[in-house]
Amino acid sequence: MTTTNQQNLIDAIVSDHHDVERVFGEIEASGDVRMKRDLVEHVIAELVRHSVAEEQYLYPTARKALPDGDEIADHEISEHAEVEEIMKEVEKTDATDAKFDQLVGKLIAEVRHHVEDEEGDLLPKLRAACGSDELMELGKKFEQAKKMAPTRPHPAAPDRPPANKILAPGAGLIDKVRDALSGRKV
Repeated sequence: MTTTNQQNLIDAIVSDHHDVERVFGEIEASGDVRMKRDLVEHVIAELVRHSVAEEQYLYPTARKALPDGDEIADHEISEHAEVEEIMKEVEKTDATDAKFDQLVGKLIAEVRHHVEDEEGDLLPKLRAACGSDELMELGKKFEQAKKMAPTRPHPAAPDRPPANKILAPGAGLIDKVRDALSGRKV
C-alpha cells in the first residue's frame, strides 16, 4: 500500500482500500496453501499499517471536523478492534487447518464492510468538511505514519492519540525485527 504521488488523506485511504481488495481477490483465487498464507500475511501487515495511520489522523480529524465525528470515529475504531482480533487468530492458525479459511473469509468480509462504511459515509463527509490543504497535509502524515506503524496486530495497543502516536513506532520497529528474523514477507 504505497502511493507514488502525494495524495490527500481521502485519496490515500481509498487507494489503500483498492490495494487490499486486489490482494483479497488473489487470496480468494489461490489454491496454493503456501501462497495463500504469504498473501494473508502481506495483507495483514498492510491492514495493520493502514489502521494505525487512520487511528492517528483520520479519526481525530473526523472528531474535530464533523458534528457526528465522535460517533463515527468510535464506530470505525470498534470495527478496527474486531478486525484486529480476527487477524490475531489468523496468525495463530495453520494454513492447512480448515479454520484458517473460515477466519480469512471472516476477515475479508469484515474489512469489506468497514471499507463500505468509510467510503459511503465518513470519507465524503470529511471531503466536504475539510479544506484541500488540510487534506493534503493529512495525506502526508498518514503515509508517514504507515512507514513507522506495526506490521502485526496488537489488539491491546492504544487506538487514540497521543498514546498511539507515541507507542506505534516502537511496536513497528519490534515487528519489523520479528518479520526479518522469521522470514515473514510483508
